[in-house]
Amino acid sequence: MQFLVKNGDIEKQRTACLIIGVYEENKLYPAAKSLNANSRRYIQSLLKTGDLKVALGQTLLIHKPIELNCERLLLVSCGKDKSLSEADYRKLVTATASALKTTAAKDALCCLTELPVKERDIAWKAQQATQAMGNLQYSFDQLKSDKKKDIPSLKKLTYLTANQTEAKQAKQGVDEGIAINAGINEAKDLSNLPGNVCTPTYLAKRARALGKKYPAIKTSVLEEKAMEKLGMGALLSVSRGSRQPAKLIVMEYEGQGCPSAARGRKPGAADGSNKNKKKQKPVVLVGKGLTFDAGGISIKPSAGMDEMKYDMCGAASVFGALIAAAELKLPINIVGIVPSSENLPDGDANKPGDVVTSMAGHTIEILNTDAEGRLILCDALTYSKKFDPDVVVDVATLTGACIVALGHHTSAVLGNDNLLIQSLLDAGETSADRAWQLPMGDEYQEQLKSNFADLANIGGPGAGSITAACFLSRFTEDYRWAHLDIAGTAWKSGAAKGATGRPVPLLVQYLINKAKNAR
Repeated sequence: MQFLVKNGDIEKQRTACLIIGVYEENKLYPAAKSLNANSRRYIQSLLKTGDLKVALGQTLLIHKPIELNCERLLLVSCGKDKSLSEADYRKLVTATASALKTTAAKDALCCLTELPVKERDIAWKAQQATQAMGNLQYSFDQLKSDKKKDIPSLKKLTYLTANQTEAKQAKQGVDEGIAINAGINEAKDLSNLPGNVCTPTYLAKRARALGKKYPAIKTSVLEEKAMEKLGMGALLSVSRGSRQPAKLIVMEYEGQGCPSAARGRKPGAADGSNKNKKKQKPVVLVGKGLTFDAGGISIKPSAGMDEMKYDMCGAASVFGALIAAAELKLPINIVGIVPSSENLPDGDANKPGDVVTSMAGHTIEILNTDAEGRLILCDALTYSKKFDPDVVVDVATLTGACIVALGHHTSAVLGNDNLLIQSLLDAGETSADRAWQLPMGDEYQEQLKSNFADLANIGGPGAGSITAACFLSRFTEDYRWAHLDIAGTAWKSGAAKGATGRPVPLLVQYLINKAKNAR
């Protein structure tokens, strides 16, 4: 789908579908007011019929509207005449996307970016609308023999702005929305693939393909022999129960010196601002890549086990964030690290009570083989030190306890640096991909004590998400680190079963903010 921005008089625009917002008591904002005045009050005459409900997000589609240069008119109810909240605006654009999906319109002209939203500019409004449109258009039918016939008709959406300054700002938001959609779609595609297709080897091939598509990304893959030489005993202990070899995937995005789309530069334009500067320390993103998790010897219940293909959503989000950064040409350096394995029961699999040695040299007593994500992550976190990172953020569907604590709406964030955590929380607020900080005091570390090793891989029934983060913190003492637990937000179950693409929006917004601050 193509997204465009233009400024001009609404009366002169021709389109297959014109989208305008209206308020209670038939109040109109500039574009709709101008259109109404030049069409003999046609808009207000429609509203007086009462067919458009006043509830926020209700829509009314008018075919062949008289007096207007459009084939369809889509009216969107904005509730009371006041500044909308962020949630209100997202509800509006989501309802608009749903309504457009039911039409045969091939193009549409959207005036919703003129609506006032508290503390948000037109760039943010264009970004959110673009993401909503992209989300409603996504479908996963790669493995079906009979592809879906209901492919959306809409091919082009244009945002109408009042002047050139607004158009430039909206274009920035559109570019960011397009890039985030590309990252979300990649994350969804990888996550929705079944475990017999999306194996660690498949992920490695996909990572190499990214390196070919985006010259700024350099991909390398460590095989099991290389990991063994490095002493990654924790990661390799998980893969022992699988016939699929483990992979440690490393994707290095060299963005320092790249022109940034967020800065309004044309792709490929020269940017000498970073010349002769010391190489920036990278942001390291570590994504848990369990392509299928049966729990190992501590096997999971069979009901719902098919959804354990989603245990690599953390890895998928790292892929998505790197794609978005490359699309935007963000002028920062990023390293994506994906430890990938399966966790299956086998004669050679980990057993409860086994003790393994991590790359950091810490011995770990495995009390539950279904707490394997932290085992592959801890070696990847140790490996991250070689890149001399500015910050490290790991992303993982790590604990069911996170769902108990926060449900399916909010991800958990913990870490050893409050500024980094606050930056992630702020990015989550901006992107509507929210996170919430959980505590991580030293008192929780006591739960990881072991009689037979340096630490245990679980901390008992209480505070499961916190003790999991405490476990990871033992391997992150040399740098600033944060942990995102996305167990409740990475996918949906039931009739709407499928990956959500979260937390790609949060991660990309964090990277965008960091790139702006770096300048």
